[in-house]
Amino acid sequence: MKTARSAPLTALVMFLVLLAVGCGGAAVEGGGTTAPAAGFPVEVAGTVIPAAPQRIVSASASHTEILYALGAGGRVVATDQFSDFPAEAAATPKLDAFNLGVESVAAFDPDLVILSFDPGDLQAGLAALGIPTLLFGPPLGLEDLYGQMRALGAASGLGAETEGLIGQIAADVERLGASVPAQQAGLTYYYELDPTLYSVTSQTFVGSLFSLLGMENIADAADAAGTGYPQLSAEYILANDPDFIFLADVECCGQSAETVAARPGWDRLGAVAGGRVIALDDDVASRWGPRLVDLLAAVVSAVSAEAGAG
Repeated sequence: MKTARSAPLTALVMFLVLLAVGCGGAAVEGGGTTAPAAGFPVEVAGTVIPAAPQRIVSASASHTEILYALGAGGRVVATDQFSDFPAEAAATPKLDAFNLGVESVAAFDPDLVILSFDPGDLQAGLAALGIPTLLFGPPLGLEDLYGQMRALGAASGLGAETEGLIGQIAADVERLGASVPAQQAGLTYYYELDPTLYSVTSQTFVGSLFSLLGMENIADAADAAGTGYPQLSAEYILANDPDFIFLADVECCGQSAETVAARPGWDRLGAVAGGRVIALDDDVASRWGPRLVDLLAAVVSAVSAEAGAG
């Protein structure tokens, strides 16, 4: 997410945990597309949207990417500070995702607001002003994500575009899954969110993608609280000796294969000794949206390279 450049690491991890606990369970480029009037008013997730929105505020980086992929980028008037892709989204006026308020959001005169976290009755406050607001928690898998995309497409009047985007993502996921060598099934991995060893389990969206490839997550057994984001210990990781280590804390925290190898005892890990510490793009590794295909491609490339070396 690149969040650690804007907020303390602890805040990022707690934000992810709160999302999980509180919410349960080549794309078309953005432009100046205007939504058609047909099909409105429409009710999405219990929220009535009276007319095709022309001023959208997105306080969710993942959903910002989806909006631009659908071609609704020209209608996005403000985003949160983490919405930095595509470049047009990065140039929009910014809201502080950790300090959202009714006044700060309403100041942009939106006719649709997208949230992935409600810091305190923000959705209700906006509704009281007559501003339609959709709150999306983290999806648990691809079908959940597709459901969110369809909801966003319906809310923005871009249903056909949404089905096209979903079809493209699904085809890419199927292609990538089929490309994993059969002998690589059952490989274990550790997915690092930050240097304090917070990770994800298979119950999270990112973990579900690895499961599609037949990989096993060493963090699953350590998540006694069931948050999906356990903090592991170095001893636990060393004892489980994962086949791969995937780093989602490269840009935010300066982690690399070299820094991992320098940790006490980690040079004995098979992933370190075998050159299987994989640096990921922080944003791609921490969001759900069209670029999930890029994350899967990076993982498949690493796994396939190991198969070729063997």
